[in-house]
Amino acid sequence: MQDLVQNRSIGDNSGAVRIQVEVRLFNSLVPHGHGRPVQTVPLPAGSTVGDVIRRFGIPPKDVYLVLINGRDPTPTLGDMVNQERTLEDGDVVALSGPVPFSWGYGAPVV
Repeated sequence: MQDLVQNRSIGDNSGAVRIQVEVRLFNSLVPHGHGRPVQTVPLPAGSTVGDVIRRFGIPPKDVYLVLINGRDPTPTLGDMVNQERTLEDGDVVALSGPVPFSWGYGAPVV
């Protein structure tokens, strides 16, 4: 989060603006929620999916699927998830690790 504040330009007063997103953790990422797989998280305006991943201490390579309001912001299967997507107030962010018999475990997708 501190990176967001340091990267703002002079005269930018959006640092005080906060948004809230609902974060839902699935599969192997549930333990990162410390017993709470669904949480409402306050963030600075301009926060990204990557900021959420870092906030929960999740290694980026462990995230195989991100859905924002039910839509996948990652362009193609097999790419790293899109961590640069900016979040808006009220977004629902679902994060999932690989599930058995999925491409994340090396299974072919048909």
